[in-house]
Formats: sequence, structure tokens, C-alpha cells
Amino acid sequence: MVAVKYDDLISAFEFVGAAAPTEHSAYISLDTGTIYWTSEFADRLDDDVPEDLEVSDRYVAIPHKTDLDLGRNLALRFVAQQLPDRYTQVNGFFRRQGAYSRFKDLLESCGVLDEWYGFEADAPEQALRRWCAETGIEPQNT
Repeated sequence: MVAVKYDDLISAFEFVGAAAPTEHSAYISLDTGTIYWTSEFADRLDDDVPEDLEVSDRYVAIPHKTDLDLGRNLALRFVAQQLPDRYTQVNGFFRRQGAYSRFKDLLESCGVLDEWYGFEADAPEQALRRWCAETGIEPQNT
């Protein structure tokens, strides 16, 4: 198991998730725990990016937030727990543009918007820690 500073891990995760999937990437060296950052929009973000970064099994790609079900599926999990009678309605929201606006309006009208914000804020850390455990990464608090 390789150790990685949690703050570095969360920063890289946020970087990867800040763009569409595959536009930004970050990789962890399974040998050293070093994180390498890449982007389709820049030749190199790190000067010392290994040549075999994307093909070697010695590096693991940090997942995009969509890989960890932190979008639509997160909202649906929340609704299933907090407003199960509204699940079908919310699921329908996500078939059209403007889903999050309608979703948040519904949560506000039901008095659970603050609970959603807490649920949403906790989800990335929980999902990323599960991913670390599955991948053999040991996040260390600094």
C-alpha cells in the first residue's frame, strides 16, 4: 500500500473533476505516492511527468467524480433516503436540462435543502476513501 497526503489527493481529485472526463488527469505512482497532473489544455503541468504514465501499471489514475457516482446518482440516493415518495419525480428531472435547479427547488420546498448540502459535501471524501481502500492507496492526514 502506498501512502499519499490526503490534501494532495483531494486537490488532484478536484482538478480531475473540474473538467469533463479525460480533459484533466492525475496519476499516483504506486512506487512513491507522487501525484502527476496532466491536461489536454496544456503540454505539461508537471515538468517531471514520466513518459509511461498512461500505460504503465505502476501508476493509477485518480477517478473523475462521475466515476464515483457523485452526480445524478448521488442526488437519487439522497432522495431515496429523504424523500422516497418523490424519487420518480426527481429521476424525471435528470432527463432534461436544468435538473439540478429543479432538484434544489424541490428540496427547498420540502425543507431538506440544508440536509442535501451536508450529504453532498460529505460524499466526495467518503467515495474517495472507498476508492483508495479498493486501489491500495493509503491517504494520510497532514
